[in-house]
Amino acid sequence: MKRRGKILGWLLTLVFVTSFMAISCSDDDSPADSDIFIGRYNGTVSYSNGESTTQDENGWVEVVKVGNNYNFLFSNGIPEITGVEFESDGETLINIGATEFQYIRVTAGTLQILYTENVNDVWTANCTRN
Repeated sequence: MKRRGKILGWLLTLVFVTSFMAISCSDDDSPADSDIFIGRYNGTVSYSNGESTTQDENGWVEVVKVGNNYNFLFSNGIPEITGVEFESDGETLINIGATEFQYIRVTAGTLQILYTENVNDVWTANCTRN
């Protein structure tokens, strides 16, 4: 009986994970279209904290959306940006309160970031989604 329960548990987990990946990870999905989104954008990323700079022309940013909050996870040990909220302009998302110092633009195919926090912390990204 315990063995059947374990097998059933693994099968349900497999079905859930497969369904989640199929729904949230298609390359042509727009983050504006659903409450859950995970997408990787490849391109140039950089981060500077006033003391050092990290830059990579072959970096990536993983965009994770849950509800109205977005998190941006960077390659190369660059700190993540979390809890950003967006407003939709059709298929384009621009962060709420965007200024020349805090600008993030996301579409199904592109990601552009110029984000400054605490004067010295500066993130940039110019990426596309393949």
